[in-house]
Amino acid sequence: MNSTSGLTNTARLSVENVGGIDETELALGPGVNVLTGRNATNRTSTLQALMAALGSDRANLKADAERGHVELTIGDDTYTRTLTRTDGDVVATGEPLADDSVLGDLYAFLLEDNESRRAVARGDDLREIIMRPVDTDEIQAEIDRLEREKRELADDLEELSDLERRLPKLVEEETQLERELEETREELEAKKAEIDASDADVDETREEKDALESKLEELQEVRSSLEDARYDIETDRESIERLREELDEYREQKERLPDASAERVDELDSEIDRLRRRKQDVESDITQLQSIIQFNRDMLEDYDSDVLGTLGDADASGDDALTDQLLGDRQEVTCWTCGSAVERDQIESTTEQIREFQSTKRDERRELDTRISELVSERDELEDRLQTREQLERRIAETESEIADREERVEELRIEREGLESQLATLNDEVESLRSEDYDEILDLHREANQLEFECDRLRDEISEVREEIARIEGRLDERESLEAERDEIDADLEELRTRVSRIEGEAIEAFNRHMEELLDVLHYSNLDRIWLERTETEVREGRRKVSKTTFDLHVVRSTESGTAYEDTIDHLSESEREVTGLVFALAGFLVHDVHERMPFMLLDSLEAIDSERIASLVEYFESYVDYVVVALLPEDADALADEYERITDI
Repeated sequence: MNSTSGLTNTARLSVENVGGIDETELALGPGVNVLTGRNATNRTSTLQALMAALGSDRANLKADAERGHVELTIGDDTYTRTLTRTDGDVVATGEPLADDSVLGDLYAFLLEDNESRRAVARGDDLREIIMRPVDTDEIQAEIDRLEREKRELADDLEELSDLERRLPKLVEEETQLERELEETREELEAKKAEIDASDADVDETREEKDALESKLEELQEVRSSLEDARYDIETDRESIERLREELDEYREQKERLPDASAERVDELDSEIDRLRRRKQDVESDITQLQSIIQFNRDMLEDYDSDVLGTLGDADASGDDALTDQLLGDRQEVTCWTCGSAVERDQIESTTEQIREFQSTKRDERRELDTRISELVSERDELEDRLQTREQLERRIAETESEIADREERVEELRIEREGLESQLATLNDEVESLRSEDYDEILDLHREANQLEFECDRLRDEISEVREEIARIEGRLDERESLEAERDEIDADLEELRTRVSRIEGEAIEAFNRHMEELLDVLHYSNLDRIWLERTETEVREGRRKVSKTTFDLHVVRSTESGTAYEDTIDHLSESEREVTGLVFALAGFLVHDVHERMPFMLLDSLEAIDSERIASLVEYFESYVDYVVVALLPEDADALADEYERITDI
């Protein structure tokens, strides 16, 4: 389900062996649904079952069951979850509404142990809670990738600019070569006319003329081959010089590159894997601790239910002694782990110690996340260096190989040139032996005509090469518009990525402050003027460097009876005020992360610290932001809510 806004279907929930529930079915209508009853009436267990169907892993399997099942149907969509006890742990499988439970656990499932509520109550780092669903490592990796693409595009565009600057010179060169070709052609035609005129005046035999012309043609071919060899030698020399410059540049880049070793990358990979395994262990500990806390809570609620039932029987029979015993200040409970009698306060104290230990584990998880992020960044940077070094080494090897190939070719061309020069000298001697005074003038004319023909061929070749280069450059320049559009798109993406984190932070602050102001007006806390969050930047030291760290500071403003305003701390808020603040903070996260687009439910529990009229106002306020609100309340608190709300008393 990609979007859940505006659902109007009744949601049907079927539960088996979850929390304290053996088996039950209930219907939840759009809007507010009130689970009302005394303690130990499976209200919290119902919320946990609903959480499981929505995607959370924090539901508890019934203590005496090995397997539990939850099914949630909304319209034509059905979501299922099966809980199985395996090696002491509860494993959840199936197809819930949400694949990832982070958003729901933080901002939609607002039970007593909800981390957003508890973070406000404890005065924890609220920014960490808001930003946890945002994968900042992934954002940074995407920024790095786009910056590399942008640099490559900048190089391509700079190359196009160089080509564009070169284009006018090539056009000018083409014009100059065409002019030279035309002048050479005219000169060649004039030379041919002279040859024709000389042929008419010279009386010679056909055989002598053919022999001479044959030698002249052979002489011209050798001369042409010699010119080609000289041109190729010069071209290869220029290429070798250019390649040596490139080779020096590659070597300098390699020298400037910071050291990096594959062994260090392997070490970082091993450490990252170790820390991730440690994080998994910590998360498993947190889950198990949560199961213990909830189990103890459920058992105490069951015990309270038994006490209330016993009290009712005692009152009916007039057994005052039993009533006094059950209501004594130092109430004893039979421990469900060891079977001995212990004071209830001792169990509650132990449970609170477990909560504190769970909080310590969560702090350790955050520290592990930070350390993993640092090591991943270091590893990625080292891998980039190693990749760059490998590319440079490959280019160096390729360039050295190409230089060697071209030097070998130059040597071969030198040998070829020497052979052609020797052959040319031999042919010149042979032509001289065929000459006579009568042929001197015509031989010179033929030699000059051959040279002009060779020059025409050379000019045609150069013109062809220049035109091909012009066409290639014009083709490349046609790519500029698309490259610039791609660069602009990358710039926009980079801007969005770079501001995403700060934008989410700003939106969270704004949402919290706006909703808290509205709720304080609705709830009428007499001496509480304002509760607001402020986003601050502080410099902290990480290792050897200082980095900027963003924090969310919670401010409380009170006023005296005389109207004087003063700033207070969260520690001085009443329990009711702290609970409302925690709930509004969770609502701000719910809205900022668009949880309503993926999660149609908001679950509320443990509101006893808030008086019934304020609970009614709070529920009414939350109703406008989510399709289904399910709230667990005592009967006297439920009575204060609007009559049109659906009430569920039999679970």
